[in-house]
Amino acid sequence: MTPAELDPLAQADLRGMTQRRFSRRDIIHAAGLMAGAGLLAGCSVAGARASVIPEGYWADKKPTKFVDWAQWPLYIDVGKVHGRNTHPSVDAFTKATGIKVKYEEVIQDMDSFVGSIQPVLASHQATGYDLMVLTNGIYLTQMRELNYLVPLDHSRMPNFFKYADPTVKNPTYDPGNKFTVPWQSGITGIAYNPKYVKRPITSFDDLFDPAFKGKVGMFADNQDLPNLAIVGIGVDPAKSTESDWRRAAKRLTQQRNSGLVRAYYQQDYIAPLSKGDLWVTMAWSGDIFQANASTPGLDLKFVVPEQGGVVWTDNLCIPRYASNPVAAMELINFYYQPDIAAMVAEYVNYFTPVPEAKRYILADAKAATDKDDRESLLQIADSPLVFPTKAMESKLYRYATLKPEEVPVWNQIFEPVYES
Repeated sequence: MTPAELDPLAQADLRGMTQRRFSRRDIIHAAGLMAGAGLLAGCSVAGARASVIPEGYWADKKPTKFVDWAQWPLYIDVGKVHGRNTHPSVDAFTKATGIKVKYEEVIQDMDSFVGSIQPVLASHQATGYDLMVLTNGIYLTQMRELNYLVPLDHSRMPNFFKYADPTVKNPTYDPGNKFTVPWQSGITGIAYNPKYVKRPITSFDDLFDPAFKGKVGMFADNQDLPNLAIVGIGVDPAKSTESDWRRAAKRLTQQRNSGLVRAYYQQDYIAPLSKGDLWVTMAWSGDIFQANASTPGLDLKFVVPEQGGVVWTDNLCIPRYASNPVAAMELINFYYQPDIAAMVAEYVNYFTPVPEAKRYILADAKAATDKDDRESLLQIADSPLVFPTKAMESKLYRYATLKPEEVPVWNQIFEPVYES
């Protein structure tokens, strides 16, 4: 039985088993970029680069009944059956296909995860994973350039081409979705607490307003901080040059030296923003949505600045030497069904790449017997932080895609801003 042939009532029951929990994915970008080590160092090791995967890679690959999936914590739907934690969408996949899934929440940050699998891949060995979720940026680019990712078999993912939002197709970091398709996405923008800020925040320039001296939060990482700053000076990061990076870093340094910045944060900015230690800060869209949803009376505001925001994407991809690539492709295709995408979106509250998932979330809200469940589902369906508007999408930019030789220069320019 194919995923599409699952009984609709059974699918509805599985969606109903999902516990809508507004926990953050605490470590979504905890490590930032590599500081001239890790994978980049591997690039200089003789023999580290694998041979190009031949065009006929998929010709002799056979279906199997197992797939090992490396994932971040708190990044999929969760339910309970007989007191046991389950992932209803994974269970639905196994029921539909007969493929058993070993679901492993082993990715704590990009640095340590890629650092753990890179030596294995450099030795031309299997990592043990058949599918993994990697964030676009330097690590993903390097994995691709070292030929450590398997080109996807587009003939095995019709649901992606049928249901994926046009904005997630053909991204700058992976033209033609040759190696990746999105799992979930989010925005790096600005949040503020209207209890302390008495005017709308609309611009990147508001982070430099002397009226907020000592009450501004910025990110302590080498990806979101630089890329949003580049957007803030009016440049598309994907088209930026070293000169643009230096201009952006100069402005960030001036901001720091003027005493505007209270601190540089990784994951701990929500609490100070909520209680007024911060008034305005760089923020991730999902964090603000989840904070408001989980804290009665909290009304933090998230905005995409008029200059634009940065959209990041966590991507499904298959590592080189995977033992079960056909099963991995079946799983990728399965999660692009709108009802299955809805199950995930109801739990994680980040951008889903499947717009039609909204219809199923609204149906679940209508069917909900618990008032709180119904209201939370309606909030998810109506939120532009889960289903972005076209106006919002038009203001979003991708991270800069750096060549290996550009990484040390980038690090040298931006790291001193938040490490000083």
